[in-house]
Amino acid sequence: MKKVFVAVLMMAFAVGVDAQEAERMTESCTSIMVGRAASADGSVITSHTCDARYRTWMTVVPARDYERDTVTAVYKNRFHTRSAADSTGMPRLGVIPQVRHTYRFLDTAYPCLNEKQLAMGETTISGRDTLLNEKGIFMIEELSRIALERCTTAREAIRLMGDLVKKYGYGDSGECLTIADKNEAWLFEIFGEGPKKVGGVWAAVRIPDDEVAVSANISRIGTLDLSDPDHYMASDNVFDVAKKLKLWDGKEPFCFWKAYSGTNYLKEVKNYSIRELYILQQLAPSLNLTDSIENLPVSVKPDKKVSVEDVSRLLGSYYEGTPLDLSARHKIPNPMRKDKDGNLVENEPDSIVSPVANPWITNQQLAMFYAMGDSAMKWTRTVSVPWCSYSTVIQLRSWLPDEVGGVAWVALDNPGQSPRFPIYCGNTDLPSALKVCGHSAEDDNSPLWQFRKANRLASLRWGIFRKTLEPARDHFLEKGLRELPMVERTWQELNATDKDKAARYLNDCTADALGAAAYRWQQMAHDFWLQTWNGF
Repeated sequence: MKKVFVAVLMMAFAVGVDAQEAERMTESCTSIMVGRAASADGSVITSHTCDARYRTWMTVVPARDYERDTVTAVYKNRFHTRSAADSTGMPRLGVIPQVRHTYRFLDTAYPCLNEKQLAMGETTISGRDTLLNEKGIFMIEELSRIALERCTTAREAIRLMGDLVKKYGYGDSGECLTIADKNEAWLFEIFGEGPKKVGGVWAAVRIPDDEVAVSANISRIGTLDLSDPDHYMASDNVFDVAKKLKLWDGKEPFCFWKAYSGTNYLKEVKNYSIRELYILQQLAPSLNLTDSIENLPVSVKPDKKVSVEDVSRLLGSYYEGTPLDLSARHKIPNPMRKDKDGNLVENEPDSIVSPVANPWITNQQLAMFYAMGDSAMKWTRTVSVPWCSYSTVIQLRSWLPDEVGGVAWVALDNPGQSPRFPIYCGNTDLPSALKVCGHSAEDDNSPLWQFRKANRLASLRWGIFRKTLEPARDHFLEKGLRELPMVERTWQELNATDKDKAARYLNDCTADALGAAAYRWQQMAHDFWLQTWNGF
Protein backbone atom coordinates (compact mmCIF):
# COMPACT_ATOMS: atom_id res chain seq x y z
CA MET A 1 0.00 0.00 0.00
CA LYS A 2 2.74 2.44 0.94
CA LYS A 3 4.70 1.62 -2.22
CA VAL A 4 1.65 2.24 -4.42
CA PHE A 5 0.94 5.53 -2.65
CA VAL A 6 4.54 6.69 -3.12
CA ALA A 7 4.45 5.80 -6.80
CA VAL A 8 1.24 7.75 -7.35
CA LEU A 9 2.57 10.68 -5.33
CA MET A 10 5.81 10.77 -7.32
CA MET A 11 4.08 10.64 -10.67
CA ALA A 12 1.67 13.41 -9.66
CA PHE A 13 4.47 15.67 -8.52
CA ALA A 14 6.95 14.76 -11.24
CA VAL A 15 5.03 14.35 -14.46
CA GLY A 16 1.32 14.91 -13.94
CA VAL A 17 0.55 18.51 -14.84
CA ASP A 18 -2.62 20.24 -15.90
CA ALA A 19 -3.01 22.85 -18.65
CA GLN A 20 -2.21 25.74 -16.34
CA GLU A 21 0.88 23.97 -15.06
CA ALA A 22 2.02 23.32 -18.63
CA GLU A 23 1.52 26.97 -19.49
CA ARG A 24 3.77 28.18 -16.70
CA MET A 25 6.43 25.71 -17.80
CA THR A 26 6.88 27.71 -21.00
CA GLU A 27 9.22 30.07 -19.16
CA SER A 28 12.05 27.62 -19.52
CA CYS A 29 15.76 27.89 -18.76
CA THR A 30 18.10 30.34 -17.09
CA SER A 31 21.78 30.97 -17.81
CA ILE A 32 24.35 32.97 -15.85
CA MET A 33 27.72 33.94 -17.33
CA VAL A 34 30.82 35.15 -15.52
CA GLY A 35 33.90 36.74 -17.11
CA ARG A 36 37.30 35.51 -16.00
CA ALA A 37 38.17 38.73 -14.11
CA ALA A 38 34.78 38.61 -12.36
CA SER A 39 35.14 35.04 -11.11
CA ALA A 40 36.63 34.01 -7.80
CA ASP A 41 39.36 31.83 -9.30
CA GLY A 42 39.86 33.25 -12.80
CA SER A 43 37.50 30.75 -14.45
CA VAL A 44 35.16 31.73 -17.24
CA ILE A 45 31.73 30.39 -16.31
CA THR A 46 28.56 29.65 -18.22
CA SER A 47 25.52 27.71 -17.05
CA HIS A 48 22.10 26.37 -17.97
CA THR A 49 18.93 25.10 -16.32
CA CYS A 50 17.05 22.88 -18.77
CA ASP A 51 13.60 23.71 -17.41
CA ALA A 52 11.38 21.45 -19.45
CA ARG A 53 10.54 17.80 -19.97
CA TYR A 54 13.58 17.18 -22.12
CA ARG A 55 15.80 14.12 -22.12
CA THR A 56 18.00 13.52 -19.12
CA TRP A 57 20.23 10.94 -20.79
CA MET A 58 23.70 12.19 -21.53
CA THR A 59 26.80 10.67 -23.01
CA VAL A 60 30.30 11.54 -24.20
CA VAL A 61 30.55 11.49 -28.00
CA PRO A 62 34.14 10.61 -28.95
CA ALA A 63 36.34 12.56 -31.34
CA ARG A 64 36.28 11.07 -34.81
CA ASP A 65 38.15 11.23 -38.12
CA TYR A 66 36.30 11.09 -41.44
CA GLU A 67 37.15 10.43 -45.05
CA ARG A 68 36.86 13.21 -47.60
CA ASP A 69 33.42 13.96 -49.08
CA THR A 70 31.60 12.58 -46.02
CA VAL A 71 28.30 14.15 -44.96
CA THR A 72 26.59 14.39 -41.58
CA ALA A 73 22.86 14.48 -40.96
CA VAL A 74 20.96 17.23 -39.14
CA TYR A 75 17.92 16.20 -37.05
CA LYS A 76 14.96 17.63 -35.18
CA ASN A 77 13.64 16.79 -31.69
CA ARG A 78 16.67 14.88 -30.47
CA PHE A 79 16.03 16.21 -26.97
CA HIS A 80 12.95 13.98 -26.60
CA THR A 81 14.68 10.63 -27.20
CA ARG A 82 15.18 7.88 -24.60
CA SER A 83 18.85 7.14 -25.32
CA ALA A 84 21.59 7.84 -27.83
CA ALA A 85 20.39 4.89 -29.90
CA ASP A 86 16.77 6.08 -30.00
CA SER A 87 15.59 8.02 -33.06
CA THR A 88 11.84 7.94 -32.36
CA GLY A 89 10.16 11.17 -33.46
CA MET A 90 13.47 12.54 -34.70
CA PRO A 91 13.15 13.36 -38.41
CA ARG A 92 16.24 14.04 -40.50
CA LEU A 93 15.99 17.58 -41.86
CA GLY A 94 19.00 17.53 -44.14
CA VAL A 95 22.71 16.83 -44.54
CA ILE A 96 25.82 19.02 -44.59
CA PRO A 97 29.44 18.23 -45.47
CA GLN A 98 31.38 16.65 -42.62
CA VAL A 99 34.81 17.92 -41.58
CA ARG A 100 37.84 15.62 -41.44
CA HIS A 101 38.04 15.66 -37.62
CA THR A 102 35.46 16.32 -34.90
CA TYR A 103 36.08 16.97 -31.20
CA ARG A 104 34.81 14.94 -28.28
CA PHE A 105 31.84 16.59 -26.53
CA LEU A 106 29.35 16.12 -23.70
CA ASP A 107 26.04 15.33 -25.37
CA THR A 108 23.18 16.64 -23.22
CA ALA A 109 19.74 17.70 -24.47
CA TYR A 110 21.43 20.96 -25.40
CA PRO A 111 25.06 19.89 -26.04
CA CYS A 112 27.18 21.84 -23.61
CA LEU A 113 30.96 21.16 -23.47
CA ASN A 114 33.73 19.87 -25.72
CA GLU A 115 37.25 18.64 -25.10
CA LYS A 116 38.76 22.06 -25.93
CA GLN A 117 36.95 23.88 -23.10
CA LEU A 118 34.29 25.36 -25.35
CA ALA A 119 30.99 25.47 -23.44
CA MET A 120 27.40 26.56 -23.99
CA GLY A 121 24.24 27.30 -22.04
CA GLU A 122 20.82 27.95 -23.59
CA THR A 123 17.57 29.81 -23.04
CA THR A 124 14.61 30.09 -25.41
CA ILE A 125 13.69 33.71 -26.21
CA SER A 126 10.89 32.98 -28.71
CA GLY A 127 10.55 36.17 -30.77
CA ARG A 128 8.03 37.27 -33.36
CA ASP A 129 6.05 34.53 -35.10
CA THR A 130 6.62 36.35 -38.38
CA LEU A 131 10.34 35.52 -38.20
CA LEU A 132 9.87 31.76 -38.22
CA ASN A 133 10.79 29.74 -41.30
CA GLU A 134 10.41 26.01 -40.79
CA LYS A 135 12.27 25.23 -44.02
CA GLY A 136 15.55 25.97 -42.30
CA ILE A 137 17.24 22.72 -41.30
CA PHE A 138 18.92 23.89 -38.10
CA MET A 139 17.28 23.77 -34.69
CA ILE A 140 19.32 25.32 -31.89
CA GLU A 141 20.41 22.03 -30.32
CA GLU A 142 21.84 20.77 -33.62
CA LEU A 143 23.54 24.10 -34.27
CA SER A 144 25.17 23.76 -30.84
CA ARG A 145 26.23 20.18 -31.54
CA ILE A 146 27.92 20.99 -34.83
CA ALA A 147 29.74 23.95 -33.28
CA LEU A 148 31.03 21.86 -30.37
CA GLU A 149 32.21 19.16 -32.77
CA ARG A 150 34.17 21.63 -34.88
CA CYS A 151 35.23 24.67 -32.85
CA THR A 152 37.70 25.53 -30.11
CA THR A 153 36.68 29.10 -29.20
CA ALA A 154 33.47 31.05 -28.67
CA ARG A 155 34.21 33.40 -31.56
CA GLU A 156 34.87 30.50 -33.90
CA ALA A 157 31.60 28.86 -32.84
CA ILE A 158 29.61 32.05 -33.44
CA ARG A 159 31.09 32.53 -36.91
CA LEU A 160 30.47 28.88 -37.83
CA MET A 161 26.86 28.91 -36.65
CA GLY A 162 26.28 32.15 -38.55
CA ASP A 163 27.69 30.61 -41.73
CA LEU A 164 25.63 27.43 -41.36
CA VAL A 165 22.40 29.34 -40.82
CA LYS A 166 23.08 31.58 -43.79
CA LYS A 167 23.61 28.59 -46.06
CA TYR A 168 21.12 26.03 -44.70
CA GLY A 169 18.60 28.10 -42.78
CA TYR A 170 17.47 28.38 -39.17
CA GLY A 171 14.12 26.68 -38.46
CA ASP A 172 13.72 27.25 -34.73
CA SER A 173 12.13 29.99 -32.65
CA GLY A 174 14.26 32.70 -31.07
CA GLU A 175 17.10 31.25 -29.00
CA CYS A 176 19.98 32.45 -26.88
CA LEU A 177 23.24 30.56 -26.43
CA THR A 178 25.59 31.65 -23.66
CA ILE A 179 28.90 30.63 -25.21
CA ALA A 180 32.17 30.57 -23.32
CA ASP A 181 35.72 29.36 -23.77
CA LYS A 182 38.64 29.46 -21.39
CA ASN A 183 39.27 33.15 -22.12
CA GLU A 184 35.96 34.89 -22.78
CA ALA A 185 32.18 34.65 -22.75
CA TRP A 186 29.63 35.72 -25.37
CA LEU A 187 25.85 36.13 -25.49
CA PHE A 188 24.54 34.87 -28.86
CA GLU A 189 20.91 35.40 -29.94
CA ILE A 190 19.36 34.10 -33.14
CA PHE A 191 16.02 34.29 -34.97
CA GLY A 192 14.62 33.16 -38.29
CA GLU A 193 14.61 35.51 -41.26
CA GLY A 194 10.91 35.27 -42.01
CA PRO A 195 8.75 32.96 -44.15
CA LYS A 196 10.08 34.21 -47.49
CA LYS A 197 13.78 33.60 -46.85
CA VAL A 198 15.56 30.47 -45.63
CA GLY A 199 18.29 31.96 -43.52
CA GLY A 200 18.61 33.60 -40.14
CA VAL A 201 19.46 36.77 -38.29
CA TRP A 202 21.68 36.89 -35.22
CA ALA A 203 23.79 39.06 -32.95
CA ALA A 204 26.42 38.37 -30.32
CA VAL A 205 27.83 40.51 -27.51
CA ARG A 206 30.98 39.76 -25.58
CA ILE A 207 30.62 39.90 -21.80
CA PRO A 208 33.44 42.11 -20.44
CA ASP A 209 35.97 40.08 -18.50
CA ASP A 210 35.13 41.82 -15.23
CA GLU A 211 31.34 41.52 -15.60
CA VAL A 212 28.49 39.02 -15.28
CA ALA A 213 25.39 38.49 -17.42
CA VAL A 214 22.15 36.55 -17.30
CA SER A 215 19.64 35.31 -19.87
CA ALA A 216 16.25 33.94 -18.85
CA ASN A 217 13.93 33.61 -21.86
CA ILE A 218 14.04 37.23 -22.92
CA SER A 219 16.24 38.79 -25.59
CA ARG A 220 18.92 40.83 -23.83
CA ILE A 221 20.96 42.32 -26.69
CA GLY A 222 20.24 45.95 -27.47
CA THR A 223 22.87 48.22 -29.08
CA LEU A 224 25.21 46.77 -31.69
CA ASP A 225 28.48 48.59 -32.33
CA LEU A 226 29.80 46.55 -35.25
CA SER A 227 32.78 48.90 -35.57
CA ASP A 228 34.03 47.14 -32.43
CA PRO A 229 34.42 43.49 -33.53
CA ASP A 230 36.16 42.62 -30.28
CA HIS A 231 32.86 43.03 -28.43
CA TYR A 232 30.09 42.78 -31.06
CA MET A 233 29.29 40.40 -33.90
CA ALA A 234 26.17 40.07 -36.06
CA SER A 235 24.84 38.58 -39.26
CA ASP A 236 25.40 40.75 -42.33
CA ASN A 237 21.61 41.13 -42.70
CA VAL A 238 20.88 42.22 -39.14
CA PHE A 239 19.76 45.74 -40.10
CA ASP A 240 18.30 44.96 -43.54
CA VAL A 241 15.91 42.27 -42.28
CA ALA A 242 14.59 44.56 -39.57
CA LYS A 243 13.86 47.27 -42.15
CA LYS A 244 12.43 44.87 -44.73
CA LEU A 245 10.02 43.36 -42.22
CA LYS A 246 9.16 46.81 -40.83
CA LEU A 247 10.57 45.99 -37.41
CA TRP A 248 12.78 49.09 -37.46
CA ASP A 249 12.25 52.35 -39.29
CA GLY A 250 15.97 52.90 -39.91
CA LYS A 251 15.82 56.30 -38.23
CA GLU A 252 15.74 55.73 -34.49
CA PRO A 253 18.76 54.03 -32.88
CA PHE A 254 18.74 50.32 -33.66
CA CYS A 255 17.89 48.00 -30.75
CA PHE A 256 18.20 44.29 -31.47
CA TRP A 257 15.71 43.07 -28.86
CA LYS A 258 13.09 45.65 -29.78
CA ALA A 259 13.32 44.71 -33.44
CA TYR A 260 13.29 40.95 -33.21
CA SER A 261 11.72 39.78 -29.96
CA GLY A 262 8.41 41.56 -29.74
CA THR A 263 5.99 38.77 -28.83
CA ASN A 264 7.08 37.79 -25.32
CA TYR A 265 5.37 39.58 -22.46
CA LEU A 266 6.85 42.98 -21.57
CA LYS A 267 9.27 42.84 -24.48
CA GLU A 268 7.86 45.92 -26.11
CA VAL A 269 8.76 47.75 -22.90
CA LYS A 270 11.61 45.93 -21.15
CA ASN A 271 14.41 43.52 -21.94
CA TYR A 272 14.20 41.59 -18.69
CA SER A 273 11.87 39.77 -16.35
CA ILE A 274 12.06 38.99 -12.66
CA ARG A 275 14.79 36.37 -12.96
CA GLU A 276 17.31 38.58 -14.76
CA LEU A 277 16.62 41.45 -12.39
CA TYR A 278 16.81 39.32 -9.23
CA ILE A 279 20.08 37.62 -10.18
CA LEU A 280 21.83 40.87 -11.08
CA GLN A 281 20.48 42.46 -7.89
CA GLN A 282 22.12 39.67 -5.91
CA LEU A 283 25.43 39.96 -7.73
CA ALA A 284 25.59 43.76 -7.77
CA PRO A 285 23.46 45.13 -4.90
CA SER A 286 25.36 48.43 -4.98
CA LEU A 287 23.75 49.28 -8.32
CA ASN A 288 20.32 49.47 -6.64
CA LEU A 289 18.60 47.91 -9.65
CA THR A 290 14.79 47.93 -9.40
CA ASP A 291 11.89 47.00 -11.65
CA SER A 292 11.43 50.68 -12.42
CA ILE A 293 14.45 50.58 -14.72
CA GLU A 294 13.39 50.64 -18.36
CA ASN A 295 16.19 48.51 -19.76
CA LEU A 296 18.48 46.26 -17.77
CA PRO A 297 22.14 46.27 -18.85
CA VAL A 298 23.25 43.14 -20.65
CA SER A 299 26.02 42.75 -18.09
CA VAL A 300 27.17 44.41 -14.87
CA LYS A 301 30.26 44.42 -12.70
CA PRO A 302 29.59 42.34 -9.56
CA ASP A 303 30.27 43.76 -6.12
CA LYS A 304 32.50 40.79 -5.31
CA LYS A 305 34.11 37.97 -7.24
CA VAL A 306 31.66 35.25 -8.25
CA SER A 307 32.31 31.58 -7.55
CA VAL A 308 30.92 28.35 -8.95
CA GLU A 309 29.03 28.00 -5.66
CA ASP A 310 27.49 31.45 -6.17
CA VAL A 311 26.22 30.56 -9.64
CA SER A 312 24.87 27.23 -8.41
CA ARG A 313 23.12 28.93 -5.49
CA LEU A 314 21.48 31.50 -7.78
CA LEU A 315 20.30 28.84 -10.23
CA GLY A 316 18.71 27.11 -7.25
CA SER A 317 17.15 30.24 -5.79
CA TYR A 318 13.49 31.12 -5.25
CA TYR A 319 13.72 34.74 -4.01
CA GLU A 320 14.07 33.73 -0.38
CA GLY A 321 14.05 36.74 1.92
CA THR A 322 12.06 38.86 -0.53
CA PRO A 323 8.30 39.47 -0.83
CA LEU A 324 8.35 37.16 -3.86
CA ASP A 325 9.23 34.09 -1.80
CA LEU A 326 6.13 31.91 -2.05
CA SER A 327 7.27 29.66 0.80
CA ALA A 328 7.04 32.59 3.23
CA ARG A 329 3.49 33.60 2.32
CA HIS A 330 1.57 30.63 3.73
CA LYS A 331 1.23 31.25 7.45
CA ILE A 332 -0.49 29.45 10.31
CA PRO A 333 -1.29 30.42 13.94
CA ASN A 334 1.80 30.24 16.09
CA PRO A 335 1.45 27.27 18.48
CA MET A 336 3.98 28.94 20.80
CA ARG A 337 1.83 32.07 21.16
CA LYS A 338 0.23 30.66 24.33
CA ASP A 339 1.69 28.54 27.09
CA LYS A 340 0.12 25.33 28.38
CA ASP A 341 -2.18 27.35 30.65
CA GLY A 342 -3.48 29.47 27.77
CA ASN A 343 -1.55 32.60 28.72
CA LEU A 344 -0.04 34.80 25.99
CA VAL A 345 3.72 34.48 25.63
CA GLU A 346 5.62 37.72 25.15
CA ASN A 347 7.68 38.29 21.98
CA GLU A 348 5.97 35.42 20.14
CA PRO A 349 4.29 36.45 16.85
CA ASP A 350 0.66 35.65 16.18
CA SER A 351 1.54 33.56 13.15
CA ILE A 352 4.49 31.70 11.67
CA VAL A 353 5.35 30.31 8.26
CA SER A 354 3.79 26.89 7.85
CA PRO A 355 6.32 24.04 7.76
CA VAL A 356 4.43 22.60 4.77
CA ALA A 357 4.84 25.81 2.73
CA ASN A 358 7.25 25.45 -0.16
CA PRO A 359 8.40 27.73 -2.97
CA TRP A 360 7.49 25.30 -5.78
CA ILE A 361 3.82 24.88 -4.99
CA THR A 362 1.55 23.35 -7.65
CA ASN A 363 -1.42 25.05 -9.30
CA GLN A 364 -3.78 22.66 -7.53
CA GLN A 365 -2.38 23.61 -4.14
CA LEU A 366 -2.51 27.30 -5.01
CA ALA A 367 -6.15 26.97 -6.01
CA MET A 368 -6.91 25.26 -2.70
CA PHE A 369 -5.27 28.00 -0.63
CA TYR A 370 -6.93 30.71 -2.70
CA ALA A 371 -10.35 29.07 -2.27
CA MET A 372 -9.73 29.13 1.49
CA GLY A 373 -9.25 32.89 1.32
CA ASP A 374 -5.43 32.98 1.28
CA SER A 375 -5.09 35.54 -1.52
CA ALA A 376 -1.35 35.96 -0.83
CA MET A 377 -0.68 32.58 -2.41
CA LYS A 378 -0.10 33.65 -5.98
CA TRP A 379 2.42 31.90 -8.19
CA THR A 380 5.71 33.55 -9.12
CA ARG A 381 8.16 32.03 -11.59
CA THR A 382 11.20 31.16 -9.49
CA VAL A 383 14.72 30.68 -10.85
CA SER A 384 14.75 27.02 -9.80
CA VAL A 385 11.74 24.90 -10.73
CA PRO A 386 10.75 21.27 -10.06
CA TRP A 387 10.25 20.57 -13.76
CA CYS A 388 13.95 21.14 -14.48
CA SER A 389 15.43 18.10 -16.26
CA TYR A 390 19.06 18.92 -15.56
CA SER A 391 21.31 21.90 -15.02
CA THR A 392 24.98 22.70 -15.57
CA VAL A 393 27.48 25.14 -14.13
CA ILE A 394 30.56 24.99 -16.34
CA GLN A 395 33.91 26.45 -15.32
CA LEU A 396 36.69 26.88 -17.87
CA ARG A 397 40.28 27.45 -16.77
CA SER A 398 43.00 28.54 -19.19
CA TRP A 399 45.95 27.71 -16.92
CA LEU A 400 45.23 23.98 -16.83
CA PRO A 401 45.27 21.27 -19.49
CA ASP A 402 41.90 21.12 -21.23
CA GLU A 403 41.10 17.67 -19.86
CA VAL A 404 40.91 18.94 -16.27
CA GLY A 405 40.58 22.67 -16.96
CA GLY A 406 36.95 22.39 -18.05
CA VAL A 407 34.42 20.97 -15.59
CA ALA A 408 30.65 20.73 -15.95
CA TRP A 409 29.00 20.59 -12.53
CA VAL A 410 25.77 18.74 -13.32
CA ALA A 411 22.58 18.38 -11.30
CA LEU A 412 19.50 16.37 -12.20
CA ASP A 413 16.00 17.59 -11.31
CA ASN A 414 15.35 20.77 -9.31
CA PRO A 415 18.63 22.75 -8.99
CA GLY A 416 17.41 24.22 -5.73
CA GLN A 417 17.37 20.74 -4.20
CA SER A 418 19.75 18.45 -6.08
CA PRO A 419 23.51 17.98 -5.59
CA ARG A 420 26.08 18.53 -8.33
CA PHE A 421 28.63 16.06 -9.64
CA PRO A 422 31.55 16.80 -11.99
CA ILE A 423 32.01 15.80 -15.62
CA TYR A 424 35.42 16.80 -16.95
CA CYS A 425 36.50 17.76 -20.46
CA GLY A 426 38.75 14.69 -20.27
CA ASN A 427 35.90 12.25 -19.57
CA THR A 428 35.67 9.61 -22.27
CA ASP A 429 32.65 7.85 -20.78
CA LEU A 430 29.85 8.30 -18.27
CA PRO A 431 28.11 5.89 -15.87
CA SER A 432 25.64 3.69 -17.74
CA ALA A 433 22.75 4.90 -15.56
CA LEU A 434 23.14 8.38 -17.08
CA LYS A 435 22.69 7.06 -20.61
CA VAL A 436 18.92 6.42 -20.37
CA CYS A 437 16.33 9.18 -20.00
CA GLY A 438 14.64 9.19 -16.62
CA HIS A 439 11.41 10.64 -17.99
CA SER A 440 10.35 7.41 -19.69
CA ALA A 441 8.93 5.93 -16.48
CA GLU A 442 9.52 5.76 -12.76
CA ASP A 443 12.80 3.89 -12.40
CA ASP A 444 14.72 3.44 -9.16
CA ASN A 445 17.87 2.80 -11.22
CA SER A 446 17.61 6.18 -12.91
CA PRO A 447 19.68 8.93 -11.28
CA LEU A 448 16.88 11.37 -12.06
CA TRP A 449 14.43 9.39 -9.93
CA GLN A 450 17.00 8.76 -7.22
CA PHE A 451 17.17 12.52 -6.72
CA ARG A 452 13.56 13.32 -7.56
CA LYS A 453 11.94 11.17 -4.90
CA ALA A 454 13.73 12.85 -2.00
CA ASN A 455 13.22 16.27 -3.60
CA ARG A 456 9.47 15.86 -3.99
CA LEU A 457 9.03 14.45 -0.51
CA ALA A 458 11.12 17.31 0.91
CA SER A 459 8.71 19.77 -0.70
CA LEU A 460 5.82 18.35 1.33
CA ARG A 461 7.35 19.65 4.56
CA TRP A 462 9.96 22.04 3.21
CA GLY A 463 10.29 24.05 6.40
CA ILE A 464 11.50 20.91 8.18
CA PHE A 465 13.14 18.73 5.53
CA ARG A 466 15.21 21.54 3.97
CA LYS A 467 17.37 21.47 7.12
CA THR A 468 18.55 18.02 6.05
CA LEU A 469 18.45 18.37 2.28
CA GLU A 470 20.16 21.72 1.72
CA PRO A 471 23.35 20.93 3.71
CA ALA A 472 23.62 17.65 1.79
CA ARG A 473 23.10 19.49 -1.51
CA ASP A 474 25.85 21.98 -0.72
CA HIS A 475 28.20 19.30 0.64
CA PHE A 476 28.69 17.55 -2.68
CA LEU A 477 29.56 20.68 -4.65
CA GLU A 478 31.86 21.95 -1.90
CA LYS A 479 33.51 18.52 -1.65
CA GLY A 480 33.98 18.34 -5.41
CA LEU A 481 35.54 21.78 -5.60
CA ARG A 482 37.75 21.05 -2.60
CA GLU A 483 39.03 17.88 -4.26
CA LEU A 484 39.70 19.49 -7.66
CA PRO A 485 43.42 20.19 -7.02
CA MET A 486 43.97 16.53 -6.12
CA VAL A 487 42.10 15.38 -9.23
CA GLU A 488 44.18 17.71 -11.40
CA ARG A 489 47.48 16.51 -9.92
CA THR A 490 46.57 12.84 -10.12
CA TRP A 491 45.38 13.14 -13.69
CA GLN A 492 48.58 14.91 -14.77
CA GLU A 493 50.73 12.24 -13.10
CA LEU A 494 48.79 9.44 -14.80
CA ASN A 495 48.64 11.23 -18.14
CA ALA A 496 52.42 11.52 -18.25
CA THR A 497 52.75 7.75 -18.59
CA ASP A 498 49.33 6.30 -19.51
CA LYS A 499 46.75 8.51 -21.21
CA ASP A 500 44.07 5.81 -21.21
CA LYS A 501 44.50 5.28 -17.48
CA ALA A 502 44.27 9.03 -16.92
CA ALA A 503 40.98 9.15 -18.84
CA ARG A 504 39.61 6.21 -16.87
CA TYR A 505 40.53 8.02 -13.68
CA LEU A 506 38.33 10.99 -14.63
CA ASN A 507 35.52 8.64 -15.63
CA ASP A 508 35.77 7.00 -12.21
CA CYS A 509 35.77 10.37 -10.44
CA THR A 510 32.45 11.20 -12.08
CA ALA A 511 30.98 7.78 -11.31
CA ASP A 512 32.09 7.95 -7.67
CA ALA A 513 30.66 11.44 -7.17
CA LEU A 514 27.34 10.57 -8.82
CA GLY A 515 27.07 7.29 -6.93
CA ALA A 516 27.73 8.87 -3.54
CA ALA A 517 25.22 11.66 -4.13
CA ALA A 518 22.53 9.29 -5.44
CA TYR A 519 22.98 6.98 -2.45
CA ARG A 520 22.61 9.90 -0.03
CA TRP A 521 19.40 11.00 -1.78
CA GLN A 522 17.99 7.48 -1.69
CA GLN A 523 18.57 7.39 2.05
CA MET A 524 16.95 10.81 2.48
CA ALA A 525 13.92 9.70 0.46
CA HIS A 526 13.52 6.75 2.82
CA ASP A 527 13.84 8.98 5.89
CA PHE A 528 11.52 11.66 4.52
CA TRP A 529 8.94 9.04 3.62
CA LEU A 530 8.92 7.57 7.10
CA GLN A 531 8.60 11.00 8.68
CA THR A 532 5.88 12.04 6.23
CA TRP A 533 3.91 8.83 6.69
CA ASN A 534 4.11 9.01 10.45
CA GLY A 535 3.49 12.76 10.48
CA PHE A 536 0.31 12.52 8.46
